[in-house]
Amino acid sequence: MSLKAAITGVHGYLPEDVLTNADLEKLVDTNDEWIVSRTGIKERRILKGEGLGTSYMAAEAVRGLLKKTNTDASEVDLVIVATVTPDYFFPSTANLVCTQTGIGSIGSFDIMAACSGFIYALSTGSQFIETGKYKKVIVVGADKMSAIVDWKDRTTCILFGDGAGAVMLEPNEDGEGVLDFKLHSDGTGENHLIMKGGGSKIPASLESVAQDLHYIRQEGQAVFKFAVTKMADAAAEIMKDNNLTGDDIAYLVPHQANKRIIDATARRMDIGSEKVMINIDRYGNTTAATIPLCLFDFESKLKKGDNIILAAFGGGFTWGSVYIKWAY
Repeated sequence: MSLKAAITGVHGYLPEDVLTNADLEKLVDTNDEWIVSRTGIKERRILKGEGLGTSYMAAEAVRGLLKKTNTDASEVDLVIVATVTPDYFFPSTANLVCTQTGIGSIGSFDIMAACSGFIYALSTGSQFIETGKYKKVIVVGADKMSAIVDWKDRTTCILFGDGAGAVMLEPNEDGEGVLDFKLHSDGTGENHLIMKGGGSKIPASLESVAQDLHYIRQEGQAVFKFAVTKMADAAAEIMKDNNLTGDDIAYLVPHQANKRIIDATARRMDIGSEKVMINIDRYGNTTAATIPLCLFDFESKLKKGDNIILAAFGGGFTWGSVYIKWAY
């Protein structure tokens, strides 16, 4: 049987500070009922503390993962971090995580695919295992969305939270692990979900700051319509290619952007709500961290051999899915 990349451990990190919908009522014109009915979100975590960025959360998740899997830092071959909120443009967040965790001078790099980032990173990391090149690859999804949210914009500030999740990938010859993945993108959606300022096209300036171009902006209806269609399409595509039905799936792990999007995706896939991992009510949209945090929260319910579908969509647009047979 061919070599596969199996998830052998998962760990998450969430900041201690909780921002409730009641707290948001003091910042913008909104209320708990409005937020819950439209998004399913009741609260989210916010990373506070001078000098703390995405790498801090990612490193905390990785430290927990190393401890849980009884892995010495020196055993790790590669670290990949999916994020849209790197500490800096460069060096990469993965680079910083390796130093902060004592992993050292191995290969490391970031992947930016917005909310689809973990799907892209997991698909990439699995290839290094399948080729036999590496034995232990850590894949992280981490974002400090509070750093790029406009706290005066009620259409976006209610949605996002901070957090990180990490998984360990190792070789498996028993037919378990990452069995398939589908990756897609469409750049025509660039302006529907975007942070315009700070890059090479619109460098940071007094004007870009004055125009609030360094905050995330989205066209909610366009994003909703796209997400419901494409996330379900990606999941359906991978299920069809692997001759799977809703009855064969133990869990759907959707990107946690909006509960209405999650519910619509599950309906299109004919998967009951009891098979859908949801934690958006407690954490909001943590972007690249949503899927690994779901796996972390639901880890105790997973069984060896379970068929699991991961599905996500994000800015770009990007979208994709992964089919995993759980290894422990």
